[in-house]
Amino acid sequence: MECLGCRIANGIEPNLNIIFQNELITCVLDIAPFNEGHTLILPKKHYLDIDEIDQETTYSIMDVSKMLSTVLKCLYKPDGIRVSQDSGIFNDLNHYHMHLIPRYEGDGFTWGEPSHPDGAEYRLTQTKEKIIKVLNELLNSDGRTQTPP
Repeated sequence: MECLGCRIANGIEPNLNIIFQNELITCVLDIAPFNEGHTLILPKKHYLDIDEIDQETTYSIMDVSKMLSTVLKCLYKPDGIRVSQDSGIFNDLNHYHMHLIPRYEGDGFTWGEPSHPDGAEYRLTQTKEKIIKVLNELLNSDGRTQTPP
């Protein structure tokens, strides 16, 4: 298996700290944690981005993120939990993975400002209209009757 994420998710990599797994996903402690309890949730099947993941696996990822967030809050008493995932060229494992990171006020882990701001804050109405248009097209092509606001 060439994909590091697949090897982690399927327990092939050595010295993994697996904290939960089922038939669809594996949850491991990050080897370079931002804070204690920093966890990765990986599907066992190879996916690069969230839009590729089947519905059952998506539900499993979200269910376990909720459960583990509760556990992390109970154990470490953080001020919050960051739930994040990077896709495309920003996905350093080339395999979908979600981070659960306990956060503390003043921990120095910041969101960050864009290096090249593009004024998106001035186009919120236009952005909303574009997204709703494409979302409606997607929902209608899937035969769904739901429509966004």
